[in-house]
Amino acid sequence: MGNSTLPQQLAQVVMPSKTLLFIHGMYLTPLCWEHWLDYFQPKGYRCIAPPWPDRNRPIRTLRKIHPDPLLGRLTLSRVVDHYASLIHMLEEKPILIGHSMGGLVAQILLQRYEAIGGIAINSAPPRSIFTPTLILKKSNWPQLKKFIKLNWPHLNPFISQSEPVLMTLDRFQSTFVNGLPEEKQQSAFERYVVPESRRVPAEALTKAAAIDFHSPHPPLLLVAGANDQLIPPLLSETACEKYRSSPAITDFKEFPELAHFLLVQPGWEEVAGYIATWLAEKGV
Repeated sequence: MGNSTLPQQLAQVVMPSKTLLFIHGMYLTPLCWEHWLDYFQPKGYRCIAPPWPDRNRPIRTLRKIHPDPLLGRLTLSRVVDHYASLIHMLEEKPILIGHSMGGLVAQILLQRYEAIGGIAINSAPPRSIFTPTLILKKSNWPQLKKFIKLNWPHLNPFISQSEPVLMTLDRFQSTFVNGLPEEKQQSAFERYVVPESRRVPAEALTKAAAIDFHSPHPPLLLVAGANDQLIPPLLSETACEKYRSSPAITDFKEFPELAHFLLVQPGWEEVAGYIATWLAEKGV
């Protein structure tokens, strides 16, 4: 049997895994998964939450050294390759759970069959999402305009990509934790937020972030918070529809009232519980 049929076979036969590899997104560290590790470990999963390259230092240190030239050189491709290398050191292929840009990283790795299943939460959109069909539909314009406006600070081409971004509290409040009480917004900002590279989101607009929606892939669940201002649910829902052209399992679930940083928002337990059930039902 030729090698060309191997992806099709793998898409149909899933060997369960007990390893969960969590991939954080931009402006964050693995600390954002603290509640999720406590939730999944008692369920028998081996939970791993490695940091992005050069992010294995305390949050205070990462803020203090801003602007860090090393961070200014970080790219999306390097983040993807970093996690691929870590996966290759594991005893079994993991299930990936990624948030925001980490959700896009999970989709890219899943496309390469580096994992046996994946969950992308409020995922940054693959490059191939932005088709004329999506852009020209007028009913999509309000969400797309908001997406461009809120992501502009780290996509602005008039600022050097070598200059890292330090997110302000105001921006964090309007993009990550909108809808939460102000005191919880402030405490989340102080506990979790770190500077970020401009090269990572810039490369997400290139072929490095392209997804072949027609090809088979291991089971994938796309999760969206209905109140996500930074990455509107429209983008995850559109991605799911495009994945329908593949014979592989791809599902979409939207949670009302949850914002972009739903990992720590009240109601995160419902999301984690849905994911746990989905994994069991799909035999991943």
